[in-house]
Amino acid sequence: MRISRGALITAISPAIVLVLLAGGFFLLSGCAETARQTGSAGGLISPFTGEPVSSLRKELIFKIDNVPQARPPTGLAKADIVYLLPVEGGLSRIFAVFSSHVPPVVGPVRSAREEDIQLLRQFGRPAFAFSGAQPRLLPVVEHARIVNLYAGTIGGYFRSSTRIAPYNLYARTRTLLGAAKGATKAKDIGFRFGPAPVTAKPASVYQVTYRSAAFGFRWSAAQHRWLVSMDGSPAKAADGKQLGAHTIVVQYVKVGTSGFLERGSRPPFAQTVGSGRAVVLRDGRAYQVRWSRSSADGGTTFTLPNGHRMPFARGQVWVVYGFGPGSAQ
Repeated sequence: MRISRGALITAISPAIVLVLLAGGFFLLSGCAETARQTGSAGGLISPFTGEPVSSLRKELIFKIDNVPQARPPTGLAKADIVYLLPVEGGLSRIFAVFSSHVPPVVGPVRSAREEDIQLLRQFGRPAFAFSGAQPRLLPVVEHARIVNLYAGTIGGYFRSSTRIAPYNLYARTRTLLGAAKGATKAKDIGFRFGPAPVTAKPASVYQVTYRSAAFGFRWSAAQHRWLVSMDGSPAKAADGKQLGAHTIVVQYVKVGTSGFLERGSRPPFAQTVGSGRAVVLRDGRAYQVRWSRSSADGGTTFTLPNGHRMPFARGQVWVVYGFGPGSAQ
């Protein structure tokens, strides 16, 4: 059940809820330092993809559905970063970060979860587009450190006639960006980019499973990227092409439970602050690394066994949160 923002704000006191990497092996700190990174031609480098950009643009983040009825997604191939997070029922949702490239339409847009707030904080004050939230959670999300693009309060959203609700809500990004006054521009969240270390063995496939969802990543030497499958089938974009990325990060975190019920049960809460094991897939190899994020306001560092920062391949990055030690299944 979703209720209106106005009714919630009058009834509930708002609660304010409380990085892998650009530029090879160089350690960069802060947004200003990231902005000074230059590519081979002397231009700016995106802190999210390691690719040249003409300017650092606003961060526009979407919550996107990922059940079979919601596939294929629209606009996801243009995202800088694609996060896969666990939700209730053993399923997943997508947390997609756009900045370097923004497609005209993104969707299907779905509701937020408590775990989104912790993940959002590393981006500063990003514009966050979502369809709603559990009644008690909605004012918490709206008063988090975001530019609020809740579908219940602004324009730019529409329902597609080709799908049934709730899998048919889409957003026109031009309208949303116009409403995103004061949104943070792309900033350093810990990612570093550069040549691949030679310390890992070749790998061609990797699997991650939730209770009711499965993700597969297969290295394609011909396309020089990891091709994504979901629930045993190739994951396709709306144009029919298979989704994939140059870098896949499988980050094993402690998954607890949220304090906000969804359909009578507590959904997962992926703890993205802390430290643990991760696997970085790039260039047909699998690297065993450690991840660390000391606070919600900071980014995540990924470190090789020799103590060096793990560089990613330039291009789109996928981060999948796996169930680590101490997780509630």
